[in-house]
Amino acid sequence: MRILLFGPPGVGKGTQARLLAGEFGIPHISTGDMLRAAVTSGTDLGRKAKAIMDRGELVPDDIMIGIVRDVLSSPAAARGFILDGFPRTLPQARALARLFEELGISDYRVLELRVDDEEVVRRLSSRLVCSRDGTIFSTLTDKVSAGAPCPTCGGTLMQRQDDREETIRQRLQVYHSTTAPVIGFYTARGTACEVDGGKPIETVHAAIKSVLAAKTPV
Repeated sequence: MRILLFGPPGVGKGTQARLLAGEFGIPHISTGDMLRAAVTSGTDLGRKAKAIMDRGELVPDDIMIGIVRDVLSSPAAARGFILDGFPRTLPQARALARLFEELGISDYRVLELRVDDEEVVRRLSSRLVCSRDGTIFSTLTDKVSAGAPCPTCGGTLMQRQDDREETIRQRLQVYHSTTAPVIGFYTARGTACEVDGGKPIETVHAAIKSVLAAKTPV
């Protein structure tokens, strides 16, 4: 099973990826995980990426695709993978298509979890993080408030900059402007499927499995 997972921040990609990875016995590979692993292992590409990130710059596509090649060529990904957060742009999508051809990967599914922007804002702006242990809570479901003590350890609950409404809307603008062409790229190839990400976790997961089951096994 080979899956490319897309969706705006707050849609629940990480949760669904973990569920799918556990059920299918395949790795959940995020852009951040790939970069951290390459840096930690000290590969040539990892060292180049670290030097660039240390300067506060974005890792260029040629290095990213090289890191992706290493990951997808590894034994861990032999039975399949869930690629989360890559490709982010149309040039990356084209580069990944060439890489798939190089690796002989022809069967894969592109899943886009969709949710209304206002729901994303509602979800993310309700998040609070414990200053002590990093546990995340929601003002919508956990009966907590900013500045209150963490229910588990007593640390102070705070709202991260990324979870403030103005920042969330900026992130959504970037997502829509960069990802819409990528989804279009895969839609034209007949590999993209859309799933309503606004439902409860169990409902979304069932819908994803239904979409995957309706397709030729990969």
